[in-house]
Amino acid sequence: IRFGPMVTPVTFRPPANVGRMAAQIDQLSHGRFVLGLGGGWNEEEHKAYGVNFPPVGERLNRLEEAINVMKGLWSPGPATYKGRYYTLEEADCLPKPPEGRPTLLIGGGGEKRTLRLVAQYANEWNGISMPPEAYAHKVEVLAEHCDAVGRDPSTIKRSMMTFGILGPNQEGSADHLRWFLKKDASATQAELLDAARERGMIVGSTDEVIDKLGELAELGLSEVMFQHLDFEDDDFIEYLGTELAPRAAKL
Repeated sequence: IRFGPMVTPVTFRPPANVGRMAAQIDQLSHGRFVLGLGGGWNEEEHKAYGVNFPPVGERLNRLEEAINVMKGLWSPGPATYKGRYYTLEEADCLPKPPEGRPTLLIGGGGEKRTLRLVAQYANEWNGISMPPEAYAHKVEVLAEHCDAVGRDPSTIKRSMMTFGILGPNQEGSADHLRWFLKKDASATQAELLDAARERGMIVGSTDEVIDKLGELAELGLSEVMFQHLDFEDDDFIEYLGTELAPRAAKL
């Protein structure tokens, strides 16, 4: 089983510390750790914990520097790096990751910077809830960035994080969807599901979900992570494992 953060913002922790922890966890797990990185997007979360929330351009600049800091630490021998935001001076990270570096996942869908960073550095790209037509466009943009850096796009695993309202308990789950979409009590379940579909969320009956996953699989998507916000509802997890996953595995 692969595991890791989805995703940790580079604004929260010094990248050298993240790189060292990632290397050690990857060693302990025999290469199963996936390091999910992002520039950070949730301003309220940053304010809640007293963390500075710089403009988006700076956050993405920090993300690229952070990746290079970590790559240096994971390389043989001590590392020296001098960037605008981060530096290393003869820093050695021991133990090194078992496969040279942990699997690096970059989350997000920004076409100018984020997907360029995916093409240049990532083993995996994780997109966020989008309908197939929007996903197809992002795939084309990623391919263009890969071409620019001389990389085969097929070497990048593609996954997606989405909010799922599906299976046998859609009525009970509608309240969570209402909260997530910030809709008032007058919105019907049908209206909530339509609004979710417009945002690329995977919702509906098992057959509907399998059809949607099939469309995305044809575009190269290989893995979907469903956000589950009702921590007291175990039925959804059971449904994913017993009903949805076996059918999805055949796509």
